[in-house]
Amino acid sequence: MPDEPFVDSEPGSALETVIMPRTRDLGDGFEVRRALPSVRRRMVGPFIFFDQMGPAMFQSGHGLDVRPHPHIGLATVTYLFEGEVLHRDSLGTVQSIHPGAVNWMVAGRGITHSERTPPGMRAAGGNLYGIQIWVAVPKTHEETAPGFTHTPAEALPVLDDAGTRVRVIAGELYGARSPVKTMSELFYADAVLAPRAKLQVRASHEERAAYIAEGLVELDGQTYGPGQLLILRPGAEVVVNASDEKGGRVLLFGGEPMDGPRHIWWNFVSSSRERIEQAKEDWKAGRMEKVPGETEFIPLPEPEPSGVARYP
Repeated sequence: MPDEPFVDSEPGSALETVIMPRTRDLGDGFEVRRALPSVRRRMVGPFIFFDQMGPAMFQSGHGLDVRPHPHIGLATVTYLFEGEVLHRDSLGTVQSIHPGAVNWMVAGRGITHSERTPPGMRAAGGNLYGIQIWVAVPKTHEETAPGFTHTPAEALPVLDDAGTRVRVIAGELYGARSPVKTMSELFYADAVLAPRAKLQVRASHEERAAYIAEGLVELDGQTYGPGQLLILRPGAEVVVNASDEKGGRVLLFGGEPMDGPRHIWWNFVSSSRERIEQAKEDWKAGRMEKVPGETEFIPLPEPEPSGVARYP
């Protein structure tokens, strides 16, 4: 994996490091920013992958087309700020996701899915902007049965206080718990800050991070901007201040350290290298379940990818 820009913190700082994601252009003006995994930080709690998708404007007739591809040993989580994505998987699920809702897919021992712009939106054109993450699961759940859960935006708790609005996407934060079922204790939240609003990030979990999606924020007297991933120091009480006249948007996430290291190759995550090798052979040989109604698929990358080849 190539080196990425980063900044180590000063002693006594609330930060461990600051990571600048790598940007990749997928065509049609659609870019992703990958914050995790990084050469400086592989995981934050169980969070092992973090992509910002867009923002992008698709012209009429264009859209997202992530063909069917496999996963093992993780949960994928899609959360949108703008636009719509149609999810299909090998369980027979067909589900559109809209801004503020959560698609939580447990891969377990193996699942295949696709992500595309729905026909209506593709015909009209429109924006797409959001976050996709992967959550590694405990070793005891790596081979569980695959599953999919959609939680609409109105079912998620939203907290408003002094110019800060926080939607708890998964886990528990500020005393509010999301109905999304997880396999480990974690938190994941979307915080929108009015100009000069403050956001406290409590030291309730050992590993925590804040990703700046929009605006400028101040922490420890330093200013940080869009696309920067702030890795917070364990035990530090952190206050983030929105310094931009337009406020800011910050994604908070973290949890306890995982029960051992995880290996990641392409779309596969596991505590066992041998299990990943088996998944590679299964996909290459066509032994994994297919998405009903879809004939396309993403072939196994050859030669092996450098880093994580999440998208075709």
